[in-house]
Amino acid sequence: MASPATSSAGLLHSAIVAAPIDVARLISLAQADGVGALSVFLGTVRDLNDGRPVTGMDYEAYEAMAASELAAVAREVCAATPGLRVTIEHRIGTLAIGEVSVAIVAAHAHRGPAMDGSRAIIESLKQRVPIWKREHYVDGDRAWVDPTKSARTLTEGAR
Repeated sequence: MASPATSSAGLLHSAIVAAPIDVARLISLAQADGVGALSVFLGTVRDLNDGRPVTGMDYEAYEAMAASELAAVAREVCAATPGLRVTIEHRIGTLAIGEVSVAIVAAHAHRGPAMDGSRAIIESLKQRVPIWKREHYVDGDRAWVDPTKSARTLTEGAR
């Protein structure tokens, strides 16, 4: 049986991390007796962007502000969704293809709010949290990426 502290809703954990993200730990933190759905979003480094082969990615952040804004985004989504429980981490540093850069676990009694919560958090995170990414390309070039570009593309594609 979950203790009163672990069965409460809201933001349970939020962090900017330099080490690989332990997704199982985030799931464990979000789980509680009343949870019937866990929506897990993992952002990973892909090997191709805008037609250019990618070999890796650097993530940099204004860490204090990024940590504060990451928590604020998650709290806002939790406040708008009664009963939502959230754990979230975003990684910084140099990541290889396939590595997890961001993990969001949104837990709720029902699947709809859990899924909607994780999507709302990632979309807002992309717009507001000061984390920048620089892609490494096969040809040796490196370039900073507009963090809002993928959010606009997804929104436009969903219409």
